[in-house]
Amino acid sequence: MHLVLVDGSTFIFRAYHALPPLTRKSDGLPVGAVSGFCNMLYKLVDDLKGDDAPTHMAVIFDYSGKSFRNEFYPEYKAHRPEAPEDLIPQFPLTREATRAFSIPCIEQQGFEADDIIATYATLAQKAGGRVTIVSTDKDLMQLIDDQGKVRLLDTLKNKWIGPDEVMEKFGVTPDKVIEVQSLAGDSVDNVPGVPGIGIKTAAQLIDEYGDLETLLERAGEIKQNKRRENLIEFADQARVSKRLVTLKTDVPVEESIEDLVRQPIEAGTLIPFLKAMEFGSFLRRISTLIEADPNAFEADPKLAAENATGDATTAEPAANHGVASSSDDGPEAHAEKMHAAIKAIPIDVEAYEIVRDAEALKTWVAAIYDKGLVAVDTETTGLDNQQADLVGICLAIEPGRACYIPLGHSKGDGDLLSEGGLADGQMDLKEAVAILKPVLEDPSILKILQNAKYDYGIFTRYGVTLFPIDDTMLMSYAVDGARGNGMDALSELWLGHTPISFKELAGTGKNQKTFDQLEIGEAAKYAAEDADVTLRLWQVLKPRLVPHNAVTVYETLERPLIPVLARMEARGVIVDRQILARLSGDFAQRAGALEEQAYEEAGEKFNLGSPKQLGDILFGKMGLEGGTKTKTGQWATGASTLDDLAANGVPLAKTLLEWRGLTKLKSTYTDALQDYINPNTGRVHTSYHQASVATGRLASTDPNLQNIPVRTE
Repeated sequence: MHLVLVDGSTFIFRAYHALPPLTRKSDGLPVGAVSGFCNMLYKLVDDLKGDDAPTHMAVIFDYSGKSFRNEFYPEYKAHRPEAPEDLIPQFPLTREATRAFSIPCIEQQGFEADDIIATYATLAQKAGGRVTIVSTDKDLMQLIDDQGKVRLLDTLKNKWIGPDEVMEKFGVTPDKVIEVQSLAGDSVDNVPGVPGIGIKTAAQLIDEYGDLETLLERAGEIKQNKRRENLIEFADQARVSKRLVTLKTDVPVEESIEDLVRQPIEAGTLIPFLKAMEFGSFLRRISTLIEADPNAFEADPKLAAENATGDATTAEPAANHGVASSSDDGPEAHAEKMHAAIKAIPIDVEAYEIVRDAEALKTWVAAIYDKGLVAVDTETTGLDNQQADLVGICLAIEPGRACYIPLGHSKGDGDLLSEGGLADGQMDLKEAVAILKPVLEDPSILKILQNAKYDYGIFTRYGVTLFPIDDTMLMSYAVDGARGNGMDALSELWLGHTPISFKELAGTGKNQKTFDQLEIGEAAKYAAEDADVTLRLWQVLKPRLVPHNAVTVYETLERPLIPVLARMEARGVIVDRQILARLSGDFAQRAGALEEQAYEEAGEKFNLGSPKQLGDILFGKMGLEGGTKTKTGQWATGASTLDDLAANGVPLAKTLLEWRGLTKLKSTYTDALQDYINPNTGRVHTSYHQASVATGRLASTDPNLQNIPVRTE
């Protein structure tokens, strides 16, 4: 038996980010990710031949909603960004695509795809079979065995991942991956780990002590003071982290291994789906491969658009979309050459300079004038550029040649018992800004930044107006609006380099340090690397604007908006705290009255915010008709259910809807907005985001001002 398990989420997101943005059917439905998913799925099946051909196969998806891990750790994956707007309607279509290829599509409420994969892999091993997991998810590396019975396959790189690759990634064998992850944590999934311990240190500790529990029991033996203290203080946090990263191998799956036997592709199922999706070229290609006549089948009526044109189109007019031009002298070839050259230059964080005095800084300014450009980054005490204090400035003028100017680091490494004040070996902030101001405002010197609007806002508060500027984040967004554009992600994508993470230096959670509390030497490596990486990304991305037909969008739309949005953020929106407070009090009073009314209508007191208690009263005690149960066995009590009951004259349903509306307004707006009022300005300073939505619209956070509630009667 050879069981192939495909991580559906990995396939979907890779497909989404790999293809041109805004590929749509004739009815406007986005289908770019579905198209890529189909191509990737067929290529996988076609590539796995001979001894690697699967006898059993399934695509495993994450079930929408929270998993059992959120029950004991509610913060798990709490900070993950929402899926792109144009990807959301494609999720169900990828499941339809899987079934169209005659491959089982599996998901289960309360469990993640990784748990289901782990369960099937375990079942297959017990049956004496081999398992191939098609995924790059590092969490699945704990399933790899040393006999080659379970391996991972990265289809993008055509790379098999076994024990050697796990050792390279984690510094331990697969059976110890869980122990290392428990200590190092995972910022993406919000797994806390132990502050100050990264992958490398965790691997060393596990190599010495064998496993997490032994290490925690013997933590007092650790020589490094801070590490010892953290292991003792955050022992329970590490144990929770271990529960979070350990995959379940006993999910009560409904489909048995026998249900996953590989079935041949059925033309009568696949072709109607492809026609409905309007994948004309793929349809013609696959019809030839499976020797079927596409004209013998109609499009699936459930999925087809009216007046379909036959081929999905893309809003991008460019023809290449990242594929090298056939001409060696073309812009695409030039971009590829630049990419290869920059990627080949190693990054050495030990080589960066710390600028501690005026003379050294003036030497750097002279070098900037010689080069005609400089990559700039600021380090601050927080993410709000309207209130954060400037701690340091980073500069880079060529790959590998970067510096950090410390300005506001405090003494004592963040220790509350320290004497306070600024650490030694730093420049005076006003003096440094005065030296840099002329070159940062010089129109003949290009300033290169990543997420320039943030630094623009910081410098403006210190009397410096950056001009002219380039923004690598917006360049990446103009080239491919569907891809993540954060510096770390871009560095890994284009440079093959993983930058130092802030978590490694500052820890996580409530004990996380702010940048001013970091030791200058370590902070300098992190900070100067940011400027160095930004400069390299600019050298890679700038040439790509031309072959991607993105020059006009970037130069005339995205870049000019930077100072405009920065000024809007700085100006803020005036808010009357007294009115908000009065409304909050009024809403609380009205909500309280509605609670009492609900108790009277229900005949007993209950928690209005509990779906279970509400369902039991409506459809149990009161015996109302029309109730339906969810997969967990609870009564459904969502807005649509209550709307139906209210329309049928149920007073309690109407009361509950009004109560929900009031409490939502209170918690989301009248209470929350007060917390966002800047004490210095009396205004709300939201952050506007140009590069967070694939469709090109602006987004706003802290607070979110883009979702305005509908006015009620």
